[in-house]
Amino acid sequence: MNQEKNTLKSWKILDGKQLYYSFLAGAQRLFENQKDINKINVFPVPDGDTGTNLASTMRSIVESSVPSKDIQQTATSLADAALVGARGNSGIIFAQFLYGFSAELENRKTLDVHSFSNSVNNAVKYAYESISNPVEGTMITVIREWAESLQTWKNKMSDFGNLFTSSFKNASQSLKETTQKLEVLAKNKVVDAGAKGFVVFLEGIVDFFKNGEIRKLMKSKIYTGDFEEKIESIPHEEFTFRYCAEALISGENMDRCLMIKKLEDYGDSIVVAGSPTKIRIHIHTDQPTTLFRELSKCGIINSQKVDDMYMQNEITHHRKNNIALLTDSTCDLPPEIIQKHQIHTVPLSIHFGENYFLDQVTLTSKHFYEMLEHSDVYPSSAQPSYKEFFNRYSYLSTHYEDILAIHISGKLSGTYSNSQKAAGKVARENGQNIRVIDSKKVTGAVGLIILRAAQEIEKGTSFDELVEQVKDWVGKTDELVSVKTLKYMVKGGRVSPMKGRIAKLLNLKPIVSIDGEGNSILYDKSFSEKGSMKKVIKLLLKKTAGKKLWGYSINHANNPETANWYKEKMTELTGTEPAFIYDTSPVIGVNAGIGSVSLNFMTE
Repeated sequence: MNQEKNTLKSWKILDGKQLYYSFLAGAQRLFENQKDINKINVFPVPDGDTGTNLASTMRSIVESSVPSKDIQQTATSLADAALVGARGNSGIIFAQFLYGFSAELENRKTLDVHSFSNSVNNAVKYAYESISNPVEGTMITVIREWAESLQTWKNKMSDFGNLFTSSFKNASQSLKETTQKLEVLAKNKVVDAGAKGFVVFLEGIVDFFKNGEIRKLMKSKIYTGDFEEKIESIPHEEFTFRYCAEALISGENMDRCLMIKKLEDYGDSIVVAGSPTKIRIHIHTDQPTTLFRELSKCGIINSQKVDDMYMQNEITHHRKNNIALLTDSTCDLPPEIIQKHQIHTVPLSIHFGENYFLDQVTLTSKHFYEMLEHSDVYPSSAQPSYKEFFNRYSYLSTHYEDILAIHISGKLSGTYSNSQKAAGKVARENGQNIRVIDSKKVTGAVGLIILRAAQEIEKGTSFDELVEQVKDWVGKTDELVSVKTLKYMVKGGRVSPMKGRIAKLLNLKPIVSIDGEGNSILYDKSFSEKGSMKKVIKLLLKKTAGKKLWGYSINHANNPETANWYKEKMTELTGTEPAFIYDTSPVIGVNAGIGSVSLNFMTE
């Protein structure tokens, strides 16, 4: 783009490149203000992530869209990128607004003030239609009233600089009035968080039309408008539903109205955006597992996200510590431990053909083993993406001083690598201490390290000291997995069919462990399940001889009987109960198969 300065009078025509750069400027202003927007997030639920969600949506727009001189091509690209990357209630409403704007351009290559104002005004109905129950006094109200002001100002001026400057004042006033329109906002003396995000976005665009220089805009100061003071986070206790679920679904002839009706059986705060071939949904629900099994019948689920709003509220308003502890779903910790210690988890994914599910979130162990027995396609697993980790670190950085992540062995999954890359970028941007540690372990062995770290954090251990302790515990933690059958390893391609047949003939029961580098190894074997169980205990006693046991845990793949046998035996030998007994996550179940049991232990 030319770096020449543009006066307000020079902006009489808007082309695709100018539209894209104006979005870039608005997005930049949102990035700068996401923490303050998170703090005032009390509607529809106080989960403290509206700023992060809007910033993530904007990041998808500016990174994935392709600008061109043709304004309709650019607008369509922006709308598609928004739909794919939209997060949160506000993000999806905004994506549908952009979709409406692009749909109303009627093959135009450029826009003047009149045609731009008309397209924006027509786009508002798309945004309203995406919401099952529109509530005035929120983002949708500010968008509508801003669009209405454009219709007024378009007859009084012919340049975009003055149009955005004048209409921005109307949007700011509309934002102020949200406090009086919603009881929960008036009670907490704040404006609507999504609406504030939209107005902050508009302010960035105003700067663009005033200055016309992208580099200068990138260095602009953080927004300090007079319509809202910076405040502390607002506590709130009421939740109708616990989980905020989102999905991007592709298919043919999908009907948004029918989709809204289908979702009404599962929760509230429903937003459905998109086209007949690609739909983005948002809903608050208590049934994410059942919901996503139903959604998988509607089309291919291309992406999905489920946030625990209760947990978000707890860390926003009742945070126990200033160090965030992050892990992934393969740690196999029970929900009560995760909730008690405010541990954050990023799920891996399970793929059955074209559809996929989130480990332990939209696919529980029980449902996974049912599908595993009856599916014609053997499932595969995948690590969380870099973007998923980037979003999580961005969110956590708005609430914590330091962040420590501990993950499944980097030799067995790309989870550690993606987490480390995302952590590095967020740490550089925010100047925070973020450390990512490779546990070189799987399942409950990771869980033991996480649990001990959580306990140390609650004792007041410093961040630097904690990092060194965790590195030491990695070498003191081990696990022994008794595999009931090699059938699933054969199906997954990890063991050859010939070896599988031989093992079946010999009734071979492998005992698997993890070496010092984090690789899975065949540690020993037995020729009966009972013999395998007894051998695991002997191996544990040998490994811990002369050492003091800090704790142990048991995880099982649909085999509670064997898990209980290990519990009784270990309690008898050690005089202590296990730190936890819990299901093995579906991701681990894909590899070890039904019936496997992991005995995990850590020495002092």
